Amino acid sequence: MKDPLFTSYNLNGIELKNRFLMAPMTRSRASQPGDVPNSLMAEYYGQRASAGIIVSEATQVSLQGKGYANTPGIYTEEQVEGWKLITKKVHEKGSSIFLQLWHVGRVSSSKVNGLQPIGPSIRSARDTSVYIFDGAPNGDATFVPVEEPRAMTYNDIQQVIEEFATGARNARKAGFDGVEIHGANGYLIDQFLRSNSNKRTDRYGGASENRIRFLMEIIDAVAGEIGKDRTGVRLSPFITFKDMNDPEILDTILLAARELEEKGVCYIHLSEADWDDSPEIPMDFRRDLRKIFQRTIIATGKKTPDQANDLLSDNLVDLVGFGRKFLANPDYPRRVRLNAKTNEITDTHTIFGGGSSRGYTDYPFLEDQI
Repeated sequence: MKDPLFTSYNLNGIELKNRFLMAPMTRSRASQPGDVPNSLMAEYYGQRASAGIIVSEATQVSLQGKGYANTPGIYTEEQVEGWKLITKKVHEKGSSIFLQLWHVGRVSSSKVNGLQPIGPSIRSARDTSVYIFDGAPNGDATFVPVEEPRAMTYNDIQQVIEEFATGARNARKAGFDGVEIHGANGYLIDQFLRSNSNKRTDRYGGASENRIRFLMEIIDAVAGEIGKDRTGVRLSPFITFKDMNDPEILDTILLAARELEEKGVCYIHLSEADWDDSPEIPMDFRRDLRKIFQRTIIATGKKTPDQANDLLSDNLVDLVGFGRKFLANPDYPRRVRLNAKTNEITDTHTIFGGGSSRGYTDYPFLEDQI
């Protein structure tokens, strides 16, 4: 019997050749000035089109939404034209690609974008840094602490919602098959979801029903531009870094999942930590989520192929994301099928940034190593 990872999957009318998803990974290679996607990025994504579907690196919906140096945007015509190079290459190679729409909120610094960060409340993320490039040796990123955010006004909230809608409209122009709203990992939408970072007393704060409102209004705006069947959401119920430890988050996420089911979004993508001692998502939570949300569920976070196959076989997820494995192995599904040795990341200096192919598009394919 074929391993579930190698079976096809119909994602709301998009035929995927396998259940491997290339997870979103910030690589900071956008051309400057202007945070413009480029031909080097197109080569990188095209190499990894062995995945059934790719979710792009996090892409800011505005300059205000930018938190790290050299990350791409989706709010100018030049950026849209740059992304067209990438979607064309991925489609030519036989895969599909969603664009991840991103606003970092309080996880930023004026050293990155020249602007004071914004967030649901005047509440800084403790022990949290972002990076810039300032000519350090080896082209390394220099980490700087985040700055105190300005509490968002009602007009700010409406503006960000419109920025996400514009990002979705531009994603459609650029040829993406859909978009993923980044509601995870301590960034702006996640900041609204959590009671420890959201101290608002208006209709966007307080009870969980209010704290999910910002996400739901973004979903409505995005779906209005690209369709609910092409709108996915990423959530991270068990990730607490960036000062996001909220005792209420699991109930809030499950409440959001019920709303997402009613709205008919394309998928929920669970972002799961990928470091060695990270918490595992309990099976009880996976079963609860599956009961609530009947559409596509994606799990990403240091899964082995065997673990992925088990989750697929148990019908707890429908697709499984792999990040670092695709970073170093553009042909990762083939290596899994053949039980072949995988490349390891050879130079951590090139994970976040670098203007050349080194550590980006120069990882060898299997046939180059035989």
